[in-house]
Amino acid sequence: MLEIRNLHARVEEKEILKGVNLTIRDGEIHALMGTNGAGKSTLSNVIVGNPRYEVTEGEIIFNGQNLLEMTADERANAGIFMSFQMPVEIPGVSMTNFMKAAVNARRKARGEEPMKAGDFIKMMKEKRELVEIDQKLIKRSVNEGFSGGEKKRNEIFQMAMLEPTFCILDETDSGLDVDALRIVATGFNKLRTEKTSAMVITHYQRLLDYIKPDIVHVLIDGKIVKTGGPELAVKIENEGFDFVMQNA
Repeated sequence: MLEIRNLHARVEEKEILKGVNLTIRDGEIHALMGTNGAGKSTLSNVIVGNPRYEVTEGEIIFNGQNLLEMTADERANAGIFMSFQMPVEIPGVSMTNFMKAAVNARRKARGEEPMKAGDFIKMMKEKRELVEIDQKLIKRSVNEGFSGGEKKRNEIFQMAMLEPTFCILDETDSGLDVDALRIVATGFNKLRTEKTSAMVITHYQRLLDYIKPDIVHVLIDGKIVKTGGPELAVKIENEGFDFVMQNA
């Protein structure tokens, strides 16, 4: 599904990624861990096409397409979704109108007709119930006045509505208590299929207790220095990143 080859990237003239290689196949969940400033969020922003980040070398292939030749909109319409660490508020734009515009933009990119109003309302109800999001939140402006947990849950709801094939969860566990974390992770797990894949960025093992990764990578100073199974995340939780850097 996703193949990253020798990826180098910088932001504001500072090189952050220094040769990342990563392959994610259909149905796989990969966890990406690392110290602050290692390049985890930079990698996710490069994948989704944030214009602040400049790729200086390497390539990203997504389902046979050269991702670096696509705009951010084209990448989203191709099936890439990112749940942000700090979701933004959009005052004055209702969740219903926001999601209707997003869903129909994707349908247009696929050459499909806009979804009929009745079908859209039915879909919203089904997805809302699937991820356990309160109907009251859907009637408000996007993220306006939402708690941290509500914002993260709303991100999972958006994921459910857009039905992406590749999801990036960028520190979704940040600021969540145990109950909110469980609800968000459960919602994500309900959306998994054999054809969907994900990259889960986290500092901690606790999220991975709910979202079970197939493979765990450690990113240090812009490079993946160690890869292993779920047990690698447990070892990091117990011993920190020092043992990784000592054995890199």
